[in-house]
Amino acid sequence: MNPPALLSSFVFCVSVKGQVNSLDFPILSFICRQIKYSVFLECPCSNENYLSECFCFPCCIPSTSITSAKIQVNGVNLHYQQTGEGSHAVLLLPGMLGSGQTDFGPQLKSMNKQLFTIVAWDPRGYGQSIPPSRDFPPDFFERDAKDAVDLMQALKFKKFSLLGWSDGGITALIAAAKYPALIHKMVVWGANASVTQEDVRIYNGIRDVSKWSEKVKKPLEELYGHKYFAETCEAWVDGIARFAEKSGGSICQQLLPHIKCPTLIIHGEKDPLVPRFHAEYIHEHIKGSRLHLMPEGKHNLHLRFAEEFNREVEEFLR
Repeated sequence: MNPPALLSSFVFCVSVKGQVNSLDFPILSFICRQIKYSVFLECPCSNENYLSECFCFPCCIPSTSITSAKIQVNGVNLHYQQTGEGSHAVLLLPGMLGSGQTDFGPQLKSMNKQLFTIVAWDPRGYGQSIPPSRDFPPDFFERDAKDAVDLMQALKFKKFSLLGWSDGGITALIAAAKYPALIHKMVVWGANASVTQEDVRIYNGIRDVSKWSEKVKKPLEELYGHKYFAETCEAWVDGIARFAEKSGGSICQQLLPHIKCPTLIIHGEKDPLVPRFHAEYIHEHIKGSRLHLMPEGKHNLHLRFAEEFNREVEEFLR
């Protein structure tokens, strides 16, 4: 193995000119130890009283590595995963009960790490962003949108693109409308800007998680435990159904004309949860947006057809 081929593209250099007392060496060494995968090198031309240069650099980090951390945002310790070293930052927004771990494996693993820096977050009450427990007040999508944007700003990304699936797509739509100066581009799929009575019927069909397929249910039960998983799903159905009681059933319809960023809507024509008219409505009300239909795609098209999905998304984001 050739270690330099694995090194990240940056070197952190500290130059010290002048006399250095014996206490400075432990301090500099300590700084290096706080940087994961770093080493402390004393310049060979220095003597015990004089330090010419010190280098801290990431050592042998594969470019495919995925880091996991928490950061406090709006009073909550939000969990996120991050990978890649590209100049184009991209935030992945998961669906109901989702997390980066459960919802975006193929994207975290396979999207271009040289072009993009990819962040997948767990919204409050989901994934590893617990506590708090998840709840669904009338403004929960707006709350998620603010959390998501504030997370990226806390991570020092000045501008970024959004990839939102299902509920995460709704969150992305709201974020793009309310924080236009921060959003570069947006991709949404499996999303809806309103809730109809037909949608409520569909949602009630998934209320009882014991009826879910084992393949879908198992990772969520492992993540949350059966009780939290089941109770949160029921609470979500009740929360989302309340939008249907409003005139027109709007979640964020009024915000769509305010979205100015380039937008790609992807829709699986065999999606059993989100009928095609929702994707068409979003497309019609976001000026200049594109609609890409996947004939065999279902609700989880980004997982089932990950290669096609990633290719389409990367081409759009370039």
